[in-house]
Formats: sequence, structure tokens, C-alpha cells
Amino acid sequence: MPKLQLIRPLVENLHPYVPGEQPRIKGLIKLNTNENPYSPSPRVLAAVQAAVDGRLRLYPNPTAQNLRTKLAKLHGCAAENILVGNGSDEVLALAVRGFVEPAHDSLFKFKSSRPWKAAVQYFTPSYSLYPVLADIHGAAKNAMPLNLDFSLPSVGDLKRSRKWDFNAALTFITTPNAPSGRGYATAELEQLCRVQRGVVVLDEAYVDFAEENALKLALKLPHVLVARTFSKAYSLCFQRVGYLVGHAELIAALDKIRDSYNVNGLGQAAAEATLDDLKYYRANFQKIIATRDRLTRELTALGFSVFPSQTNFILAQPPRFQAADWLQKLRDRKILVRWFGAPELREFLRITIGTPQEAAALVEAAREIGE
Repeated sequence: MPKLQLIRPLVENLHPYVPGEQPRIKGLIKLNTNENPYSPSPRVLAAVQAAVDGRLRLYPNPTAQNLRTKLAKLHGCAAENILVGNGSDEVLALAVRGFVEPAHDSLFKFKSSRPWKAAVQYFTPSYSLYPVLADIHGAAKNAMPLNLDFSLPSVGDLKRSRKWDFNAALTFITTPNAPSGRGYATAELEQLCRVQRGVVVLDEAYVDFAEENALKLALKLPHVLVARTFSKAYSLCFQRVGYLVGHAELIAALDKIRDSYNVNGLGQAAAEATLDDLKYYRANFQKIIATRDRLTRELTALGFSVFPSQTNFILAQPPRFQAADWLQKLRDRKILVRWFGAPELREFLRITIGTPQEAAALVEAAREIGE
């Protein structure tokens, strides 16, 4: 049959984001998608269950006002400084749509009369959704390699490289970094933010497992936004709730283009209840950090090279076999981890921090494979 000529060339040629494998058989230990191994708190589960009533026929609060008010109190700002989205992925996509002019489509190389306004910029390796969001929008991409140890290049190095665009319309910085787990000092991030002329989004999806955060930069610098999520640290992947913090003018601009009723009511109820039980979650953070440190030591003793991590995962180079072979050997033992084929990552495995029992099973499997 002849191919339908109904799809935009931009979409037809798009390489979509590839999520981690979802188990199709029972009994797999799932350490490949950075989910929290611990359940939401009993108070959160009770709040969601209580909300499953006649309200399901109604639209949720269109602006997630109660949640924004609670978040504002937590972060010491106003509700006008916060935008809530359907996971942090949505707010990242809104930033591209709101601050970046499309660079091209099927007819024009540049639609924008100001090409610098068309650039989405990010370091690599980092969250692989960023280039996909740029491609969906028809924006130019500017990827800058991190240092070999996944640290950020200094401002001086960026100037000397002549590749980094200090005028880019939008710059994403994953902090702590994914997939390396490397943490970045707030002072270092502030230096970089201050020399950027466009909007900077500090993507802090994993910050609750880190030594410090950069939220104060979003409340101090008018062109900086911080993205957070309830998925990784707060065990709400299923509900999809994320948010941005930043200058009220930027937040208001993005509020104009978000979908109506973009955050479902059960998600709002769960996130609000989460903020009422932070003690429970902070105890879980410490459990995950302790398991992360122990797993790092045990894998290192087996010959793995493990990067220091400030997230709920580690990036490790395994011994003896190629990382892709380890991926399959572990899967044969019913343990899922993540492998990336990019040249700078193909020698490594990214391993989510599960429960102590799951970590022990991984170590035992690694010991068997390495013998």
C-alpha cells in the first residue's frame, strides 16, 4: 500500500523518547526506572482512597491551587511562583513551548527572525527527553559534552569551547545529573546561570537524595526555573505530578499554554497529603542513601567501577564482560537494570537503588556472573 501523506515530516522523522523496559513476566526485580522502592505513606494512600467518590465525575481544580499553596509554604515563596504539571515532563515541555521559537519546519530552514531564540541547550549525557522535546517543537539543539567524570565544564571552559551558546533561549541542566548520579554545587550552578541570557531550567528530579539543592536560585534570579517531581522521592510515579518554581512572570506565561485541568484530582490529593507527611518520606530517603552507599561498596569489591552518586541510582562500569552482556546476564537472573547505547555510556549500567533485599540479590547475581 502507498504510504499515507498525512503526517508532518517533522513527526514522521522523530525519534521518540525510549523509557525503561516494563516487565511483562512476574518475578523480575525492577532496577531500571529509578522508582522509589517504598510505598507512599499510609496517610497518602488513605487520602487517595477517600477521594475515590462522587468527585470522580467533576473536573479537578484547574490550577491545583491547594497544592500550589502548600508548595509555596514549603519553599518560602508565593503560589504565583509555582506551576504544577502532569509530571515534571509536562513542565519541561511547556518551557520549550513557552520560551523557544521553532527553528524550522518542512518548508523553512529558519522561521524565526532571531535564530538564537530557537535554541534548546543541554549537557550530554543527561536526560534523553530534552532533545526529543526540542525535535517535537522544531527547535535547534545544542548539546555540550560534560567532562569525562561527568562534572560541569567551568564558565571559562565553556567560553573557550566556542560551542556553548550563552544566548540560548532555553538551557536545561540536570542536577544531580542523570544518568551519572553526579551532584553539582549550588555555587557552581549559580555561576553558570548568571552568564546565561535565556531561561535556565535546573531539573532537580533527584534532588531529595543529594547533599544540596539550588531552589534559592529560582527565587533569586528572574530567568531561572527549578523543576521538581513527586515521582522519584515521593513514590507517586503512577499519579504524574511535577512542578516548576520561579519568577511569577515566567510562571504566568507557561500557565497560559498548559492544558486545561492538566493535573488529575487524585494526583492533587496524593501530592497534598504527601506534603503533610514529609517525615515519613525523609526517613525513606535515608534508607535509600544507606542502601546506595552499601551497594556501591559491595559492587566495588566485586570489581565494578562505580561513580559517586547523589541520586537514587548508581552508574557502574562492570568487570570482565561488556555492559550490554551484563544487562542480559542479569536479566537472565530476573534482574532488570538500564543500559544506554550512546558512546559515552555504553560501558556502564545504571542501577536503581531498590530495597536492601533487592540490592543483595543484585550483588549475589553479580558475584555469580563474575566467577
